[in-house]
This record gives sequence, C-alpha cells and structure tokens, in this order.
Amino acid sequence: MNGTFFPFLPFMIPFAGMLMVVIIVAIVFWFKAREKELQFHQDMRVREMDHQRKMKELELEVEKVKAQQGSQRVA
Repeated sequence: MNGTFFPFLPFMIPFAGMLMVVIIVAIVFWFKAREKELQFHQDMRVREMDHQRKMKELELEVEKVKAQQGSQRVA
C-alpha cells in the first residue's frame, strides 16, 4: 500500500500547502466579516435606542401641547 501512495506524494504536498493557505485566509476573512457584522448590529442597537429616546421626548412634548391647548380652551 505504501508503494502505491508514494507516486502521488510530490503532488499531494504542494496541494496540501496551498489548501492550508486557503483555509487560513478563509478563517481570517470569516473572523473579520463576523467582527464587522457584530459592530453593525451594535451600531444599529445604539441608533434604535436613540430613536426610542427621541420618540419618548416627542410624545412628552405632544402631551404638553395638548395639555396647554386644553387649559386654554377651558379658560
């Protein structure tokens, strides 16, 4: 069995080396893409929280204006 495997050895070693490089590059690319995705989700969450805060402020302003209009109509 060893005699039949050795003829392919000169082709297997460079192929394995290239495959290892491709796998390493793929892993690095995946980690960078995942990091960007997590950063994007974090930014979106910050924007969402900011938007919710602004909406609550606007709701309070609307309530104040309605209260002022209601008190002006009564007077």
